[in-house]
Amino acid sequence: MTAAMNWELDPEHEEFRASVRSFVDRQVRPVVEESEQAGRPPASLLKEMGSAGLLGLAIPEEFGGGGGDAMAICVLSEELARASGGIAVTALVSGYMSAPHIARYGTDEQRARYLPGIVAGEKISAIAVTEPGTGSNVGGITTRAEAADGGFRINGTKMFITNAGIADVMVVAARTSPHGHRGITTFIVEAGTPGLSMGKPLRKMGWHGSDTREVIFSDLFVPAEAILGTEGRGFHQIMEAFQLERLTLAAMGLGHAEECLQAATVYARDREVFGSSLISRQAIRHRLAAASVELEAARLLTYRAAARVDSGHPEVGKSVAMAKYHAAIAANRIVDECVQLFGGSGFLEETPVARHFRDARVLRIGGGTDEIQLEILAKGLPG
Repeated sequence: MTAAMNWELDPEHEEFRASVRSFVDRQVRPVVEESEQAGRPPASLLKEMGSAGLLGLAIPEEFGGGGGDAMAICVLSEELARASGGIAVTALVSGYMSAPHIARYGTDEQRARYLPGIVAGEKISAIAVTEPGTGSNVGGITTRAEAADGGFRINGTKMFITNAGIADVMVVAARTSPHGHRGITTFIVEAGTPGLSMGKPLRKMGWHGSDTREVIFSDLFVPAEAILGTEGRGFHQIMEAFQLERLTLAAMGLGHAEECLQAATVYARDREVFGSSLISRQAIRHRLAAASVELEAARLLTYRAAARVDSGHPEVGKSVAMAKYHAAIAANRIVDECVQLFGGSGFLEETPVARHFRDARVLRIGGGTDEIQLEILAKGLPG
């Protein structure tokens, strides 16, 4: 009897990890503090990511993409998050949470118009679904798109929209009929369209290197050609795209945890307390060892989910929910433990573990809360 699947990365994905890690060390880490202060990464960094082929793994090659798979996107998400959650989510929202909607559901004209620029990092995309009063209840959105001559007029408000203030193009979910889930349609809205406005950048606990705002639609007109996919099928399109989004966020958790665990291990070896290193004390090294087990369990769940996304496995939804739930919680526990091991210096903003502590917390909320993932899993319980 042989194992059904090997959870080790194959040489191609390991080579990809090495190239991404090299890029992150050279191009991303030097601008983390600049991004934290500016509230967004430098525009040049997105173009450098595009030139390196890091923004188009989910995009067909004819539109400039690299034809990558979900496992490669996991690896990319891990490595970016090791440097900065804010920079990571900026790139990942544009390339892997918004652009795939256009790639999967767009017309040939829409895909040719928007995807090459997003893949090259010359254009930034965002996705506007969440609203102030609905949160995770996508089927309850109230933003309206009412039919008008030759198109639709959109009115409503979105909240917590990553990349809102820097996006060139936005995928927007709006209600085109009152029929619950069946009444939602997605549209492509370009920056500068009359009736589109933004709130000020939101002051967040973490992800300081990303732009997050309220988005307001005031009698905004879009032509019928701006419909993305099929009218009334927006809810189902969003749910399908959630698989990759949640997988990406789970992988970000792996990156935060890995970076902090490595830093804490080095610190424990170097830090002397009462005449000996921290790591010479059994209680300390056992805590580090236990954290490494928790991280590996999260990685296995996440990689299994990625493999199932790539293979079209019938239980992909279950696997993605498990990965998102466990990896987000594990990342928060591990990062918290690392802050504790750093002691007082872990509470200082100049210590990277403090930034990872702030950045990791939102992973239990964004892309579907812990509770949403548990509800998905509860529906599949036997009996």
